[in-house]
Amino acid sequence: MKSSRAQSRARLHSIPEIRFENQQLTPYGGLVIFQALFDRLGLKERLRKCFRHRNVASIFGHHTLFLILVVHLLLGHRRLRDLDFYKEDPLVRRVVGVRRLPDVSTISRSLKQADLSSVENVRELLREGVLERVEEESLARITLDFDGSVLSTRRRAEGTAVGFNPKRKGDRSYYPLFCTVAQTSQFLDVHFRSGNVHDSNGALDFMRACVSEVRDRCPRTRIEARVDSAFFGEDLLAALNADSVEFTCSVPFERLPELKGIIEARRRWTEIDPEWAFFEPKYQPRS
Repeated sequence: MKSSRAQSRARLHSIPEIRFENQQLTPYGGLVIFQALFDRLGLKERLRKCFRHRNVASIFGHHTLFLILVVHLLLGHRRLRDLDFYKEDPLVRRVVGVRRLPDVSTISRSLKQADLSSVENVRELLREGVLERVEEESLARITLDFDGSVLSTRRRAEGTAVGFNPKRKGDRSYYPLFCTVAQTSQFLDVHFRSGNVHDSNGALDFMRACVSEVRDRCPRTRIEARVDSAFFGEDLLAALNADSVEFTCSVPFERLPELKGIIEARRRWTEIDPEWAFFEPKYQPRS
């Protein structure tokens, strides 16, 4: 039976008052904290703007469905079908701002209808939220960690491919590249890739874009990058150096035995950053 918009939508309610006398508590009572957070961030209205160009008449707007996915992850669920576990919970519906939650099939169809503009708008919104937090912190140094992660799927989802997958060998997967702000443990941005690409695929342009975003918002902040040996390459490191980005990068010595020999033979080292000088007096072995 199909419900009308009036039966499905609801205005956001005020934060419920917590009472402990003669009250039946929902197992998802902790969501009341996130209700206040969403209201403070204006999250639902900002999500609405991401899908404003999608002039599609539907009972549940795309912004509402995306907010449901956010709550879904906060509750610790990963499979979309797990929505059935809390579908009738009144506090979940209150936080999202609906009288009833949509079916799994409704969410699945709506996700399929999302276009590239919608994805980029949501991506920009998430990036903007992290940059706002970083700007508020007024950090003297911002460390950007770049690393890839394997996301497995047992189905032939769009954009997946068979590649490096240490836990499920032979399964199709994605291999996105993440940029994380170390000081706040937030994901600044993500570069989507299929599972059959190398770690460095598209990394240079993505890294320079992330650095540019942070520098525009925090022009006086020192920016540094941390990458593992999979990103080691002259072009990438030279680009970071040209952009005045301090960086640390693991060296794949198995590919560069001559460099390993030079480092092992080195007897005198020069300090590159006084912030890392923890020991006094400094000791330098004889050359």
